[in-house]
Amino acid sequence: MVQLTVDIGGRPGLDCRGFCSYCYFRHAREVPPFGCRYCLPFTKGCEYCTRSVQERYTGFKDLKEVAGDTLANLQLLSGDLTRITISGGGDPSCYPEFTDLIELLASLEAPIHIGYTSGKGFDDPKIADFLIESGLSEISFTVFATDPELRRRYMHDPTPEVSLEILKRLAGAIDVYAALVILPGINDGEILKETIRWLEDAGVKGVILMRFANELHQGLILGNAPIIEGQQTQTVREFADLVRQIKGITTMRVSGTPLCDPDLGSPFAILQEPDLMDKLPELHGKAVVVTGSVAAPYIQEILSKRGAGAEVLSVKKEIADLITIEDLKDLNLSHLPETVILPGRAFVHLAEAGEVLSTDGIIKTVIRGPEMLTADGETSMGMTRDDLLSLEMAGFSALITLINQYGKA
Repeated sequence: MVQLTVDIGGRPGLDCRGFCSYCYFRHAREVPPFGCRYCLPFTKGCEYCTRSVQERYTGFKDLKEVAGDTLANLQLLSGDLTRITISGGGDPSCYPEFTDLIELLASLEAPIHIGYTSGKGFDDPKIADFLIESGLSEISFTVFATDPELRRRYMHDPTPEVSLEILKRLAGAIDVYAALVILPGINDGEILKETIRWLEDAGVKGVILMRFANELHQGLILGNAPIIEGQQTQTVREFADLVRQIKGITTMRVSGTPLCDPDLGSPFAILQEPDLMDKLPELHGKAVVVTGSVAAPYIQEILSKRGAGAEVLSVKKEIADLITIEDLKDLNLSHLPETVILPGRAFVHLAEAGEVLSTDGIIKTVIRGPEMLTADGETSMGMTRDDLLSLEMAGFSALITLINQYGKA
């Protein structure tokens, strides 16, 4: 597949008709560079962990700039273009030159995918017909609830009835995936069930339920916790139970993030496949694998089935990809072996991690592990079970190889 991503820029909260009440970027402060896998070895901070993770754009790009970037990227591709994805920090539905952008991309004669929209920028139902005629084939649409008043109050959608009509028209003609951030006591319970029934009747292909994060340990790393003062949240297990419950009342594809995907058995579906587990490399080295509290028990179980010597150490942060240097400072260094493996996508600079983890006087070798060991609901939504198992096999094979290579036997 030859894919083209078209970045239109935009700023969360400013180029989307205002923050949704639950938005991850609401109240976000400017924070120092985290450090990440893209940083140079002796330099903490790069474009990704300084600006991109905070989506610190200057605003939407004008159409001329977008067209120039698109042409330049097209020239780097080889083969026939099979998919065009529109993305950015702002909401595409609020892009000032949206119809002109779609007409431009339609001329490339490839299916168009809008990676995210709230629909808040759409004020005329006819835009749905225009999009269908222009070659839009897939869209991810943030819904929250199909009750217009709840959309108006929590998403600050000035025309919720229009947004829902557009969603219905699109779902009748193309692949539509609905995203719902769940606020316990607000859009769960009977409200959620009614929303699910409405979406299924409209022809929506799949639903991604997203757990609301309101605390630092749940992943708010931009100095903005809490997003909603006093708002109830769910534990990961409670949320996973909700995902399974919703899957039981609909024929739509349902997944959740951070847990779970009932159809594929993720995360860590490989635990249900003993024959595949037996094909993983045997574990000989000794190392500590640092990860988030959600993944830790799964990873420990998988590694323990392949040999002894690898201990999985959990930080308080639930999501491994959102681990920062502050999480490492809280670790108990006693009995920590000389080899430490961090999540591949953690927001940590390896040189700084080495300093922090060596303050007990024992110099540690700190290694960045594989980028992915499994898939969350957003990623798995577009995967088959074979795709997922292949990803997990590759990830754990690479992890065990690293432990054997760098960890002392």
